[in-house]
Amino acid sequence: MQIAETKLSSMISIEDIDAASERIKDVVLETPFSANQNLSENYNCTVYLKREDMQSVRSFKIRGAYNKIKSLSSREIENGVVCASAGNHAQGVALSCSKLKIKGTIFMPHPTPNQKVAKVKQFGGEWIEIILTGDTFDDAHLSALSASENRNMAFIHPFNDKDVIAGQGTIAKEMLNQADHPLDYLFVAVGGGGLLSGVGSYFKQMSPKTKIIAVEASGAAALAASLKQGQLATLNNIDSFADGIAVKKIGDLTFKIISEIYDENVTVPEGAICSSILKLYNEEAIVVEPAGAVSIAALESYREQIKGKHIGIIICGGNNDVNRTQEIRERALLHEGKKHYFIVRFPQRAGALREFLNVLGPNDDIAHFEYTKKTNRASGPALVGLELQNKEDFDALVQRMTNQGINFEHINNNPMLFEMLV
Repeated sequence: MQIAETKLSSMISIEDIDAASERIKDVVLETPFSANQNLSENYNCTVYLKREDMQSVRSFKIRGAYNKIKSLSSREIENGVVCASAGNHAQGVALSCSKLKIKGTIFMPHPTPNQKVAKVKQFGGEWIEIILTGDTFDDAHLSALSASENRNMAFIHPFNDKDVIAGQGTIAKEMLNQADHPLDYLFVAVGGGGLLSGVGSYFKQMSPKTKIIAVEASGAAALAASLKQGQLATLNNIDSFADGIAVKKIGDLTFKIISEIYDENVTVPEGAICSSILKLYNEEAIVVEPAGAVSIAALESYREQIKGKHIGIIICGGNNDVNRTQEIRERALLHEGKKHYFIVRFPQRAGALREFLNVLGPNDDIAHFEYTKKTNRASGPALVGLELQNKEDFDALVQRMTNQGINFEHINNNPMLFEMLV
């Protein structure tokens, strides 16, 4: 491979990524990069998965964290290091602190899955202190910055740092060494942008014909907002479901790099991410977190473009909490059009429920039912959740309910009512 010529580039240099690769080689695993049969057959192309979920910390974040901390001088770390993280960066910092015998303080938002908090404790042991604060990564980030200033600790940014980005770029170095064919497309998850900045920098210089697709969760699409405005944008509210990539604002450094190296940006609904999580588990026995599945979910939007092509996907994290399984299944069913919620107003007389049951199809299943009889009213509302075997059955169900004269309201698209259920 020949390095592509760059002029006044913001990209991380090949030399910096090579140096990072040498620096982290004794701690970071060279994870597999191989073709996946099911995905390849489904999309009529060759899909290669880079399994960063197989790192000791189950995500790529150890690469950037270790490279950064290992690069610090003894004076810079004399008071320890501090970081903010929704989980994966925290694990990378924790393991790095333990390996290098450096004290670390880690700020994490309260909604961080318990599994990730426990893993941070496990990897860091006596070398780290965990402080839960705020509701989002951005809240934890502000607390960490304050602690860094007040206690003179080195701040380890999760994405907006040249050394961190160079560490993440080592993934691309491995991928190109492992690939048995040039990649036509590379799909990369985007939160703060460190992964895409590092991997994209390497690909644009070493494999410039590869089309780089930046993938975000729809509920936290900070890059899309910034690209639309032509400058850094801050989201007022985000859906933190895909917690590993849920940030209100990407970095100024990463935004400069991404603006230079990306080819297209796509957002993926959280429900589609959930469907991909379940398929990976059921078909491949691969456990991924939402951030780890977002790039696979994006393939559906490119079904036609990628036919016959060679596709690279980075499974960037596998730290999922089993307590989230029900929510993941629920979001997946809703996205697939197989679960629907209704407010049904039943006449308060004998046989009314039986009449409703008669309109259900042979494969329709009542998954939720809440009703309390009000003796002083002619009718009473019930909350009914129905699971369908096929999304195509929905229109026929609604038509039967209408023909039967049932008084109902479909609430899947009513945010205030719906958020009480999911």
